[in-house]
Amino acid sequence: MSLALKNTTIEKYFGFLAKLDIASKKRLITKLKESINDKEPEKFDLKSLYGAWEDSRSSDEIIEDIKNSRVEKKDSIDL
Repeated sequence: MSLALKNTTIEKYFGFLAKLDIASKKRLITKLKESINDKEPEKFDLKSLYGAWEDSRSSDEIIEDIKNSRVEKKDSIDL
């Protein structure tokens, strides 16, 4: 995610940064240059996120298994 700044905000930052000593400005420039990413982001294949359900059981057996795996919460809180 990127953050876009308005020119007025950039000018405010520059007003603060202009007061830094030369060594600090050089380190800041280096950090900013290193943070620039010229590479295109990797493409993501949405097809890798879905697929068909594979199971040897029938739909009725799967539904029965789901129902049987449900747990009722019997612990009640007395207020």
